[in-house]
Amino acid sequence: MARAVALFSGGLDSLLAILIVLKHGIEVKALKFITQFGCESPTSSKNISLVADKLGFEIKLIDLSDRFIEIVKSPKFGYGKNMNPCLDCKILMLKEAKMFMNTIGADFIATGEVLGQRPMSQRRDVLNLIDREAGVKGYVLRPLSAKLLKVTIPEAEGIVKKEMLYGFNGRSRKSQIGLAKEYGLTDYPTPAGGCLLTEPNYVHRLKDLLMYNPAPEMRDINLLRVGRHFRFSPLCKIIVGRDKVENDAISSLSGNGDCLLKVEGYGSPITLVTGEITDEAISVAASLCARYSDAKHLSEVEAIVIKDRNALCVMRNELKDKNASRVTHHGLRITDYEFRIKVSPASNEIIEALRIELKSPLTKIQ
Repeated sequence: MARAVALFSGGLDSLLAILIVLKHGIEVKALKFITQFGCESPTSSKNISLVADKLGFEIKLIDLSDRFIEIVKSPKFGYGKNMNPCLDCKILMLKEAKMFMNTIGADFIATGEVLGQRPMSQRRDVLNLIDREAGVKGYVLRPLSAKLLKVTIPEAEGIVKKEMLYGFNGRSRKSQIGLAKEYGLTDYPTPAGGCLLTEPNYVHRLKDLLMYNPAPEMRDINLLRVGRHFRFSPLCKIIVGRDKVENDAISSLSGNGDCLLKVEGYGSPITLVTGEITDEAISVAASLCARYSDAKHLSEVEAIVIKDRNALCVMRNELKDKNASRVTHHGLRITDYEFRIKVSPASNEIIEALRIELKSPLTKIQ
């Protein structure tokens, strides 16, 4: 039996490409690439696995995060409209697919790309360039647009039949939706915003991060997705949650040496201070926390500051285990890790001066 490696984003186009190949009686091993910038459908890995099981193909997750961040910093073929290195991204994925193809003895690679759908990476000349740079020229079948492209090796060898392929072109998705109905697909992802590197405000945050931290940790990248971001100093950032989901995310992403703040007794954001933390940084973070809390109308607000949340949790557990009230291991007190500070809510001027955000004359403080 012939075998194919498919690039599977979790979206409709790649799913249709896989179904077309399966219809030929070809075994499919799909690759789902993971990056820190969400360059894939928001469909969860669990749901993707369920889809694969239901339709009869295997799926393998491959994390490209470490290599992808280097591409983002300096792409060989440049960026798209914002900071999206689309060509370099495709080349990296196809190189990975080629290695996997050789490892399992597959005959070709299939993708869900549609000619002319994306102006930067899905033009005819660019598709040829990508295949050449990845070392897979002739081995990449794009079933949705194959009738408009050069004959590939699997077509020439009769592994796939030209009449069972399609000639979709352009950005309209009517053809894909119609084909999905033919296959009986009713539950599939709607088109998503896609890569975060195409979103101007996210890119603005990323550029700020890389300017002051050229080698960020994964959690620094993950924090870019949530909250309001403020640059207190070259080595210190403040992040303020906007809702419960973001509060939980910020809290879970906090690490040793960070500070967490909240206003007790009122609806309050979780506020994170990370990096080189000074007393002044904590004071400013407290004022921002107060400004975005339900106590913002007060002239003075009391915020709780938790220094080193992990150490505090350990010490609280020790207190509970010992049935003590204050003194813990090494004689330290809870107050060594948690204290209160009174501040005035931050003014609009402070917010405008520190917030890491694309600004316009119509910017409204929220």
